[in-house]
Amino acid sequence: MSKLATKDHPSLSKVASLATPTDLDRKKTGAVAAELNKLVADAFVLYLKTKNFHWHMSGPHFRDYHLLLDEQADQIFASIDPLAERARKLGERTLRGHQEILSLASIKDNLDDFVPPAEMLAILMNDNKAMAHSMRKAHEICDDNDDPATASLLEIYIDETERRTWFLFETARIASGGGH
Repeated sequence: MSKLATKDHPSLSKVASLATPTDLDRKKTGAVAAELNKLVADAFVLYLKTKNFHWHMSGPHFRDYHLLLDEQADQIFASIDPLAERARKLGERTLRGHQEILSLASIKDNLDDFVPPAEMLAILMNDNKAMAHSMRKAHEICDDNDDPATASLLEIYIDETERRTWFLFETARIASGGGH
């Protein structure tokens, strides 16, 4: 048994072995990692929801919407690993399974049998707006806890999320007849 492990806490050495060295206080890294883990959970749910709508798209604009949602899903998926790895760089733990994802996610699944295309776009637009809001909240926590590296990473993802929101908004306007 290592020096950190005890009879009462044999796994303590395993947890300590994941504590990547950092000059930041553990309370600060814990606060940032907690927000990162919520973002990772939301990104997983938003990714799968976007793919769900991509797979179940229908109607006269099928090809355009199908491709748009595939592109957006890829972008969301690409954000997951850097966000999770940022928590690990801080010496903190990240998500370990789908139960944890579901418990932390604020974005909800859509399991309806049929969702009209315009409604799909509106739902995803609102989910992306919510994601941007959560990222801004996490950015504030980074600022409050002396973590400019995580804040900088979030700035890129906020911009990407705002772009997805914009594209979904403009596309939904056309789908609902409000376009030019």
